[in-house]
Amino acid sequence: MPRPKTKAELIQLSQENFRKLNDFVDAFSEPELIAEFPEGTLNRNIRDVLAHLHEWHLMMLNWYHVGMDGKKPDIPAKGYTWKTLPALNKEIWDKYHTVDLGEVRKMLNTSFATLQQVIGKHSDEELFEKKRYKWTGTTSLGAYFISATSSHYDWAYKLIKKCKK
Repeated sequence: MPRPKTKAELIQLSQENFRKLNDFVDAFSEPELIAEFPEGTLNRNIRDVLAHLHEWHLMMLNWYHVGMDGKKPDIPAKGYTWKTLPALNKEIWDKYHTVDLGEVRKMLNTSFATLQQVIGKHSDEELFEKKRYKWTGTTSLGAYFISATSSHYDWAYKLIKKCKK
């Protein structure tokens, strides 16, 4: 499916990609689920990838709530810029690398459901009209949700697939 341009497309693609990722992960045996990826990736295993997605869900929800309250959110996070993303992603890894995979999956499912509810509250115009909200700058709210959901799930799926070859 091409990049979503409507609320229905955004919900559909985010749910499809999330389901595809989870179905893929569910197909691994217990030893495969905890096996380390080849050297050279920050996210060292499936848990790390799923924890990364969860934390980005939380960041997106924070940006949303702060921005919708009329304030300027720290995007991507306080003390970080898009150029310092590797350091932010390392901080995320540090935060979750000792958390059990089962717990990470529960947290991810919860944050996914919360994002879906937030998306569901908005109209097509609210989601896809550029410059509608001051905090989203020149882009649309939907573009932020696409990045935090369907596109990110696709990235995760491809990373796990590549590392499990």
